[in-house]
Amino acid sequence: MSSPSSGAAHEVRSVRLLSASRDRVFAAWTDPEQLARWWGPKGFTNTFHAFELRPEGLWDFTMHGPNNTGFRNTCLFKRIEPPGYLEFDHLKEMHFYKAMVTLTGTPEGTRIEWTMRFDTVEELAPIRAFIELANEENLDKLEALLLHMK
Repeated sequence: MSSPSSGAAHEVRSVRLLSASRDRVFAAWTDPEQLARWWGPKGFTNTFHAFELRPEGLWDFTMHGPNNTGFRNTCLFKRIEPPGYLEFDHLKEMHFYKAMVTLTGTPEGTRIEWTMRFDTVEELAPIRAFIELANEENLDKLEALLLHMK
């Protein structure tokens, strides 16, 4: 169950309820082996070059598209608060200065709220629809990984 949610005009926010514990969902976001298995839209795979899970730590990776095109990405972790909050800045390709992942435990599982904040409305506007769809595909892959790991 998922829904893009409107936030500020320069933000994309995705919300989903996952039937897994906060610890398991947080691990899927912070364990590079798990993250590499689900990160990216449908049809994408990843090669991680660096993954330093600490404030100001580097997350450097290449996303490989379905047509074998590589997209190099560089992020810096900003805040890591297990098991409920992760924040990082995305520095390459499309720049968003902050991505925030908040995990809230519920009786049904874990509610994930993923917000990507861009510098300006103008920067986000031409790619908003793509980002919203890509984030939903990311969450679909995360959900499938968590179900498979039960």
